[in-house]
Amino acid sequence: MDITLNPYIMRKFFLGVFVLCTSAGFSQSKKTDPNKEAVIESVSKHQQELVSISDKIWAYAETALKESKSSKELADYAEAQGFVVKRGVSGMPTAFIAEYGSGKPIIGIMGEFDALPGISQKAQPTREALQAGAAGHGCGHNLFGAGSLGAAVAVKELIAKGKLKGTVRFYGTPAEESVGGKIYMARDGLFKDLDVCLDWHPNPEIAASTQSSQAMIDFIVEFKGKSAHAAADPWNGRSAVDGVEAFTHGVNLLREHVLPSVRMHYAIKAGGDVPNVVPEYGKVWMWVRDSKRSVVDQVFARVNDIAKGAALIAGVEVKVTVQTGDYELLVNRTGAAALQKNLEILGPITYTPDEIAFAKKIQEAQGHEQTGLDGAIYPLKETKEHPEGGSTDVGDISWNVPEITLTTTTAPKNTAWHGWAVVACGGMSIGHKGMLFSAKALAMTMVDLFENEQLRKDMRAEFEKRKGNTVYKAYIPDGPPPVPANN
Repeated sequence: MDITLNPYIMRKFFLGVFVLCTSAGFSQSKKTDPNKEAVIESVSKHQQELVSISDKIWAYAETALKESKSSKELADYAEAQGFVVKRGVSGMPTAFIAEYGSGKPIIGIMGEFDALPGISQKAQPTREALQAGAAGHGCGHNLFGAGSLGAAVAVKELIAKGKLKGTVRFYGTPAEESVGGKIYMARDGLFKDLDVCLDWHPNPEIAASTQSSQAMIDFIVEFKGKSAHAAADPWNGRSAVDGVEAFTHGVNLLREHVLPSVRMHYAIKAGGDVPNVVPEYGKVWMWVRDSKRSVVDQVFARVNDIAKGAALIAGVEVKVTVQTGDYELLVNRTGAAALQKNLEILGPITYTPDEIAFAKKIQEAQGHEQTGLDGAIYPLKETKEHPEGGSTDVGDISWNVPEITLTTTTAPKNTAWHGWAVVACGGMSIGHKGMLFSAKALAMTMVDLFENEQLRKDMRAEFEKRKGNTVYKAYIPDGPPPVPANN
């Protein structure tokens, strides 16, 4: 007899078989680890505290190495939750480490909290400064620090109950947007004893990151000449600005002869004061980037030669001073795969009609298609040979210890990062949802790392293979960090 089954009935039938098999133990991997359920519950329990901390840091909007109130907010909360807190590490008053537990494994998690100058913004979808000329969290670091600490607290509670064994360590890392606080901490060996380190970053999309970042070197080129009257006796002067112009011209000629992945940007910081004086001082601030540290080194050597040549052309002295530099991020796909499983357990972030309208208004204000927000969970992506633009001092940590990075939606796509729109989203529920999601996903992955020794070994093996023979050396000058005198 020819029987045509209703597709709806068939779907219900196979769903019933799947549920029966699962309950019979044929798919134990589908069950959620009780410790993971506990950390999810912990983040939910503390969510109002975490949102409050994030909002306070958002309002403080303190820039690099001046994050006194922001750092204190996080460190005080960690202390209140039972962590042992060491403040002012690596010569930075706003850097700290909060630790709980004892012995191995030691799992670390990083949190940032510095803002960007000049982009103050209210938590609304139209441009309006909260305080004219002030800073704003245009990279979402107010969310980053609070979310990571929320994950650390959730894991700490399991260690306190005897459900996990080992040590959880939260790193309060300042100045990511300037000198790179993590680099000074890495130079001092503060990450060396970790088994694994984790971080996350606000983004327009959720992902267990499998992409690298750009290596970068940040340096100053200074020219010193001799002043003279520009009309009466210019022949007695030696123009430092001639040196600046020759240098920038040389850099721009070099652009044709570097790899397509190289980026070179500069700003002229000093170029004379008045037209009728031959300027004796000129200054250029420059960055060179590439997807590989080795290429950055090669281009920087060429730029040094250009600086020397410019000084000869102008008959002036030149000095090149390295301020800081980031390594590219060393991808760990083993760790990313572990995180990916937890993203899939949590499922997508859902948004209210008001949140979607807020996002669309921002997209409209910036002249982009009004697509709203993307809270979906996508499959793990292949690693690109050359990453998209951007550098981070997390890259330095990834050359010291196996590292896992999460990106989470905190603003709509096509939003200008380091701009007012990201500040706006970080001060309201769109940003809060991304922060809490990140805290849960990272805490769940930390549970895996504490419970699964083989996962830690596999991550370490991949780390050693990718690192090869490279010996990490921080790309910063000798001596203490450039902490402002009034800090």
